Amino acid sequence: MDATDLAELVRSGEASPAELTQTAIERIEALNGELNAVIHPLFEKALATEPADGPFRGVPFLMKDLGCHSAGDPMHEGMGFLKRLGWVEEDDTWLARRFREAGFVLLGKTNTPELGILPTTESTAYGPARNPWSKDRSTGGSSGGSAAAVAAGMVPIAHANDGGGSIRIPASACGLVGLKPSRGRVSLAPEFGDFMSGLTTELVVSRSVRDTAALLEWVADPPPGEPYYAPDRARPYTEEVGADPGRLRVGLMTRPPGGQFETHPDCVAAAEAAARLLESLGHAVEPSYPDALDDEGYIEKFLVRWSSGVRFGLDYWERRTGESIGPDDVEPVTWALAEQGRAHSAPEYLEAMEYAQEVARRGAEWWDEHHLLLTPTMSLPPAPIGEIGNGDEEVPLMPIVRSTPYAIFTAGFNSSGQPAISLPLHWSEDGLPIGVQLVAAYGREDLLIRVAAQLEQAQPWADRWPALAAVPAG
Repeated sequence: MDATDLAELVRSGEASPAELTQTAIERIEALNGELNAVIHPLFEKALATEPADGPFRGVPFLMKDLGCHSAGDPMHEGMGFLKRLGWVEEDDTWLARRFREAGFVLLGKTNTPELGILPTTESTAYGPARNPWSKDRSTGGSSGGSAAAVAAGMVPIAHANDGGGSIRIPASACGLVGLKPSRGRVSLAPEFGDFMSGLTTELVVSRSVRDTAALLEWVADPPPGEPYYAPDRARPYTEEVGADPGRLRVGLMTRPPGGQFETHPDCVAAAEAAARLLESLGHAVEPSYPDALDDEGYIEKFLVRWSSGVRFGLDYWERRTGESIGPDDVEPVTWALAEQGRAHSAPEYLEAMEYAQEVARRGAEWWDEHHLLLTPTMSLPPAPIGEIGNGDEEVPLMPIVRSTPYAIFTAGFNSSGQPAISLPLHWSEDGLPIGVQLVAAYGREDLLIRVAAQLEQAQPWADRWPALAAVPAG
């Protein structure tokens, strides 16, 4: 059952929140030793919770241990530094409060790479989260613990966030639905307005389009004072599920932006199969994509913003904790990025921002002629555990080089602020999930939900489970 079905069991009296909570705890205890998805169990608090009377009342839920924090609970963001301090947050963020008001029961916090930097979940502090489809493969990152938990059936839905692909990449690697909303759609309040210079946004990974739509509807009205406001929706997102998307014009892109390397044949096959499925549903698909994605400065300027954000992250935690952070307190790749961020001048940072805005403006012109862009979510299948690494003293930035093929199709839309969704429409011959990404114009989550629900109905994935799951595989 997805979260919508579980909530209906509670509403109808067929199950109590306590029964659903206990079942989810048993599933986590049965599987977490192998998957390392949940790093902060909060079972006693969960069993004592009287959930709010929201749309997901009584549904078990997990929160990623990054960004969104909950009162009285650990918050370590994959950092050994915070783990050693035993850092606990005093308050809920705005989003955590909305999760509680939705009626979710928080069972724990999930594994994430240090500061969410890498597209794999293998921090030195907490060890690798493992993919339930193949334990020697990465879950993706940075929402890898949440993705592993949902894919394995521990919970039906879990919090995730995305600064360069961190919702969509784990969704692809673990066979889930992962929607990155438009910039400004979901608030980062109260601490942040445009964390990572507007690259980062929040939502969930889930097993169904309707769960994602219902959760987005619940959190899509941010509090006052936001630095960005996405265009208002014409009607509730829940009403887009099952609505006719009309005949759409879709561009297909299988070559990575910039063309520095080749897309793996399995990932090309996934996108091309999705294109044929779209055509069978009456949509027009053609090889086409925004030329701006091939701009030579795309990666370089993105990393100016990214490394500046990493530096800010370390400075933020120094301010919060009152402790200094040095190279021995973080992973080599984290320190190297932070040092790059420290070296950038204010004009360089502003130039990178101006560049991103100019490229986004040019790219947006393509959406005047097209409704959607279709790509593989990643240019490679899920990485083997250990392939990306956390850096070393000799080559501390090598993980960034190794990460590029996994985030090359996703990161540009964090820069532009556009909504994008990864859907589990393909599996390789050796049984690994290979996600496909659909991207819409800024503010058009409604269109993504409509066509995603249409694809889900045409080629259902609800009964596909990994061998390592709390339900029978099939």
